[in-house]
Amino acid sequence: MPRLHSSDRIISILERNNFNFVSQRGSHVKYRKIGEEETLTVIVPANKKEIPHGTFRSILRQSQLTPQDFI
Repeated sequence: MPRLHSSDRIISILERNNFNFVSQRGSHVKYRKIGEEETLTVIVPANKKEIPHGTFRSILRQSQLTPQDFI
């Protein structure tokens, strides 16, 4: 079974890939990366020890990162 990631680990990898903190509402944090062609926005549940696989896949889709970026 694939490894579950924590929200802290996901946030640190997003920050390493030039995503910047925008806002927080309740238990969700918004990060944004402004590129030349498009702007990417990612919503991450905050303070979770394990992010479910479906939520992790959604974060990958929103950020256009690959699972290898998280290894």
